[in-house]
Amino acid sequence: MSTLTESSTRAPVRRYSRWSSLLVLCAGALMTILDGSIVTVAMPAVQNDLGFSGAGLAWVVNAYLIPFGGLLLLVGRLGDLLGRKRMFVAGLAVFTGASVLCGTANSQGLLIAARAVQGAGGAMASAVVLGMLVALFPEAREQARAIAVFSAVGSVGATLGTFLGGALTQLLSWHWIFLINLPIGVVALLAAVRVLEPERGSGLRDGADYPGAALVTGALMLTVYVIVGSVDHGVTATLLLAALALALFGAFAVRQARTDRPLLRLRLFRSRLLTGANTVQILMIATMYGFQFIGALYIQRVLGYGELATGFAFLPAPVAIGVLMMSLSARVIGRFGAYRVLLAGLVLITGGMALLSRAPAHGSYLTDVLPPMLVLAAGFAAAMPPLTGLAMAGAREEDAGLASGLFNTTQIVGGSLGLAVLSTLAATRTDGLLARGVELIPAMAEGYRLAFRVATVIAGAALTLAAAALRGRRD
Repeated sequence: MSTLTESSTRAPVRRYSRWSSLLVLCAGALMTILDGSIVTVAMPAVQNDLGFSGAGLAWVVNAYLIPFGGLLLLVGRLGDLLGRKRMFVAGLAVFTGASVLCGTANSQGLLIAARAVQGAGGAMASAVVLGMLVALFPEAREQARAIAVFSAVGSVGATLGTFLGGALTQLLSWHWIFLINLPIGVVALLAAVRVLEPERGSGLRDGADYPGAALVTGALMLTVYVIVGSVDHGVTATLLLAALALALFGAFAVRQARTDRPLLRLRLFRSRLLTGANTVQILMIATMYGFQFIGALYIQRVLGYGELATGFAFLPAPVAIGVLMMSLSARVIGRFGAYRVLLAGLVLITGGMALLSRAPAHGSYLTDVLPPMLVLAAGFAAAMPPLTGLAMAGAREEDAGLASGLFNTTQIVGGSLGLAVLSTLAATRTDGLLARGVELIPAMAEGYRLAFRVATVIAGAALTLAAAALRGRRD
């Protein structure tokens, strides 16, 4: 983190404390993070109200994920060029406005279109947050504390969304899972304008590579589309689309190597820290998304919990994550080093998924779900802050927005990949057992156990990769 530390001498005089700015960044990020999970429990209600087909319903999620994942890298770089505060404020405004459109939607087309705009606004607000955070806290110990706070808010928000989605849908209606963003967004927007220090970007002339922007945005959007739509595509179509995405990435790499003003400096990927941490994150987030999505299905469909009860069942996870991240992460990292703490967290995640893979058809929440859930929460609380710090430490100050966008992009790719692979495996296994005459509940339980077993393997791969790629990075 030496480059970031050197920048502290150039810090401007601030009207508000850095921790006030961190609070604003957390509030803005919380909205977009909540939106990724709050929809999950409300999906049946949305389907019944607007008449979505099974395949069409998936686009309530996909329409958000594709622009969100596709634009993160581009808007992260544009934040470096135009000013990260400008990008963050603009993203909050777009996201809040689109949330109102989602909440008042009375047709399938309007909801899907509004979700796409919401995804674009979410990308604009999220892509630059980590870059702003590391600039606010250049000193290593304070930066670890700030990242722990930010990671806690993000992790709690992702899991809390499941609870809020169930509560709002059952007590009010599904429309309120989106309308709740309006007061939060307005307060966060006003606070961001007032509290965050203005900054000048380096200017578009330092990186206005519009053909490159089109190539990388198209490649990322197509990648997310291939992942989230893999269930609906045949094998041939999926392979062809994946090949096209790879071709776009290849053309983008060639473009960046040859142009005088690249959108993305390819030297960024020479950092073993940045590349390794982002790859580990893809695998880790794929595992945790599997737990969140498949776990919710197991609790609802196998254990028979309703929407509100499922939300309450997930509450121990965000509470544990928040408490552990806020009270222990920075101190533990300071004592043992980011590398060791990350490995310990990944060990717990792997063990928690292994425990969850034993969940039976006639199981109990208290004995079969809650213990592995708490182990997973402890593992994620331990792993996420050091992983974030390692990824951002691998970037220079002038590339902080781009590195932040990249880190958020790999979260989306990992979550989409985990959701697509694990849900497909669970559904395929369940359908196969039903065709052989197995009863519905045991068939679903076995499908979910298969998904959890595969998630255990993915978590083990993340642990192995982290041990090898990040070895020696103990501070």
